[in-house]
Amino acid sequence: MITYWQQHKGLFTKTKKDEIDETKPLWIDARSVTRDECNDLQSEYEIEQDHILDILDPDELSRLEDGEGYILTIVRVPVYEPNAETQYSTVPIGIIIKGQVIITICWTDSEVLKDFGSNRIRNIRLSDFPSFIVQILNRANLNFLRYLKEINRRSTSIQNEMKMEIENQEIMQLLGLEKSLVYFTTSLKSNALLLEKMRTTRLIKFDEEDIDFVEGVKIDNRQAIEMADTYSNILFGVMDAFSSVTSNNLNIVMKKLAIINLVMMAPTFITSFFGMNYRLPFEHLPGYIPVIIATLLCILSVFLSYWMLNWDKYSKANHKHSRKMTYKQKKNLRKETRKLKRQEAKLKNK
Repeated sequence: MITYWQQHKGLFTKTKKDEIDETKPLWIDARSVTRDECNDLQSEYEIEQDHILDILDPDELSRLEDGEGYILTIVRVPVYEPNAETQYSTVPIGIIIKGQVIITICWTDSEVLKDFGSNRIRNIRLSDFPSFIVQILNRANLNFLRYLKEINRRSTSIQNEMKMEIENQEIMQLLGLEKSLVYFTTSLKSNALLLEKMRTTRLIKFDEEDIDFVEGVKIDNRQAIEMADTYSNILFGVMDAFSSVTSNNLNIVMKKLAIINLVMMAPTFITSFFGMNYRLPFEHLPGYIPVIIATLLCILSVFLSYWMLNWDKYSKANHKHSRKMTYKQKKNLRKETRKLKRQEAKLKNK
């Protein structure tokens, strides 16, 4: 969808194509564009096809490039898709400056561009295109920081649930968050290189005020990179810890099964041996005495298995103590999880 915006009294207002004021700067907002819309923009504003394809490439990195009669800037911004496998990811936004027209192209919807269209950002001058581009980068950094906090809260909530019981669904959710952090780190570093190039390039002319603004955006970008790296390292450590816990639990179960197998091996051997046309012992005894003896042997095997599984005299007391501690921890973890989920819901509703 292509929307035309012009600024009146400092606010963006939608304008029909046949009502555009040629004397004022124009912002063409192309989001969730179709192939026909891309072809119309390409032919009307003489944009190179390779640049259109680069903008529509989901894996395209941030860069600044000079075209034939226009300047192309590609910026990566964060997006949140609740129904996607990886809910938090990044997409490229192409920004084309040609004369008094600035065109933003994105193959999907973007909250950054929504904020501009909803006039949520102050002190925007559409007549100053370099400042407009830096404003997009600044808004992207703020959204990166907000999404990183949401990822951290979501990760903590999942970890609390996994402390009570580890399920495959929760592991997959952590893997999705881990993938999101990798996407964020890559995109933020790509934007950092773009900011450095914008500060030194001659393609876009910045005044002193814009240069100070670029420095502030670089600081926010560096902070977001450090946060993403920190959360990513924490999540890697958590995944390794839960992997070790799962392996340890599996080893304990296998140890118990091995003990049971060893104890039951003797009765199995005896019954197999005397089942091959051998005369059974105790068959000459009258009544149910052979059955009673066999029953006593089975009971003895059960007690022997139980004793071997609980040979440590302190294991039972330690187990009871751990159950009491686990109950208190579960209660506190449930409270913390509910609190984190409420905070996450409030952030999403803003």
